[in-house]
Amino acid sequence: METIAYAQIQELVMRLPARKLPLAYSLLIELVEKESDELSPQVQFMLLPLAERQRIMARQAKKMVTHYEESAVERQVWQAGDFLYAD
Repeated sequence: METIAYAQIQELVMRLPARKLPLAYSLLIELVEKESDELSPQVQFMLLPLAERQRIMARQAKKMVTHYEESAVERQVWQAGDFLYAD
């Protein structure tokens, strides 16, 4: 994304009809009040210390092992069926 200067924003605001100014003002206020440095969950995770990331991933892996072991019987039932061929 290209860099936008304050002057460009001011120029756009000056071109707005007066009836649209409250809407533009509300939008700008909302943007200013929002935390501008919100990080995505993925970035937050990558910023954790390595040991903490490893602990979290190990815990998630254990949950998945349990999940796949619990559903193994069900999976065998639907995977062991006969194939139907349509002509």
